[in-house]
Amino acid sequence: MDNELMITVVSALLAAVSFIAFALPFLQRADKKERFKDVIEKRRKDLLDASRDGSLYKAKDESSASAADSMASLYKMQKLAGEMGEKMREKLLQAGIRSPNAPIKFMIAKGVLPIILFGFVMLVISNSERDIPNIIQLLCFFVAAVIGYKLPDIIIKNEIDKRQEEINLSFPDALDMMLICVQGGIGLEQTVDRVAQEVAEQSETLAEELGILSAEMAMLNDRRQALQDFAKRVGSGGARSFATALIQAEQYGTSVSQAMRVMSDEIRELRMAKAEEKAASLPPKLTVPMILFFLPALFIIILGPAGIEASAAGVGQ
Repeated sequence: MDNELMITVVSALLAAVSFIAFALPFLQRADKKERFKDVIEKRRKDLLDASRDGSLYKAKDESSASAADSMASLYKMQKLAGEMGEKMREKLLQAGIRSPNAPIKFMIAKGVLPIILFGFVMLVISNSERDIPNIIQLLCFFVAAVIGYKLPDIIIKNEIDKRQEEINLSFPDALDMMLICVQGGIGLEQTVDRVAQEVAEQSETLAEELGILSAEMAMLNDRRQALQDFAKRVGSGGARSFATALIQAEQYGTSVSQAMRVMSDEIRELRMAKAEEKAASLPPKLTVPMILFFLPALFIIILGPAGIEASAAGVGQ
């Protein structure tokens, strides 16, 4: 292969890679919108089925039965199963896991993983040619069991943190759009649904949560219950404060637009405060890298010529 052909092939490959890199974000946007629509349609279907069989309108003390139904087989007391299952279910919802069987799978994982890691450590120790003391073996078994028990919690916690960070990053812009729509005379349900469609390209997680909120507000008779469920799913941050503010506005009969305007101002101030905090913490963070990497090079540049001249003068003498 001569040089001209090689240059042509490499140029063609680079052009193809550039085109794929340019077109991939647009394809991902379409995929995000499709996934967002699938999640919302599934939630609407679930609410419609629940309204048909009457389970949607049960008493509030039975509203956590969905978590208890999946946990009751593991506990004799349904109340205890409901309380533990509801807490676990809330954590899984914050992590974006909406399967009804997720609490059972989570409990199975917490029970099975320690046994698997315990057996793996035992296999490694038994096949080891070195004589390992009993205390070290017991310590290895204990650490393996603890890691296996805590690993599902760590994975869920990391997923919750990632989702909350994405929601908190995109929610201020979504709140500004909702405020514009509400001030323009659009209803809250239609506003949330429209904003969910608009933010689907920037944040799929926030679009899903807003879409589910819109579906629940449209299907449920109690708007406060839909907002409370939304607050449970998002966990913390501006989105939870938004839901709390709307619940209070609904309870006391105040203006929704006024509550959203106050929330928008508070979130802007909070975002500015976080930016100022990051800017203020930058100099201490740069101190150690400057000492390790910048100052040695600076000393070499400044003192290097003088050292060379001194050594040359010493050799000349």
